[in-house]
Amino acid sequence: MTSYRRNFVPGGTFFFTVNLNDRRSALLIDHIAELRAACRYVRRRHPFEIDAIVVLPDHLHAIWTLPQGDADYSTRWRLLKSAFSRRLPSIETISSSRAWQRRFWEHTLRDERDFAAHADYIHFNPVKHGYVSRVIDWPYSSFRAMVRSGVYPRDWGGDVREMQIDCGER
Repeated sequence: MTSYRRNFVPGGTFFFTVNLNDRRSALLIDHIAELRAACRYVRRRHPFEIDAIVVLPDHLHAIWTLPQGDADYSTRWRLLKSAFSRRLPSIETISSSRAWQRRFWEHTLRDERDFAAHADYIHFNPVKHGYVSRVIDWPYSSFRAMVRSGVYPRDWGGDVREMQIDCGER
């Protein structure tokens, strides 16, 4: 059996990839309101900052920063997955253990450069998967908020052929 090693850094900033079991599903964007409500529920009980996020039909990528002295992102993901699953309409009801892959991919961000590379990866992901041709067109992302705050120009990632982003899950 594989031995998973997690890097627990209290107050750290982490990049995550979390997948649904059914990679052909569109459950996450079909039920985006439920996902947002589940996230708010968990953040009220176990605070954390969402620095960047993209939600795709069958998986999501996020950068979280945990509070000082707190390194327990695993509990937050467990609670978020189960809260989302419980919020699904009865026609969609799937146990949290069946809807989501059991594991998630995590990377501890080391510095500003690492953070920027992973934020770029997150925001370019809908273009990479062919859902949109321009980053700004994907509605389930923190990209537009980052444009409003001046982090990215509105046309960032405009030419798919020019983008080369080397980070994210392997």
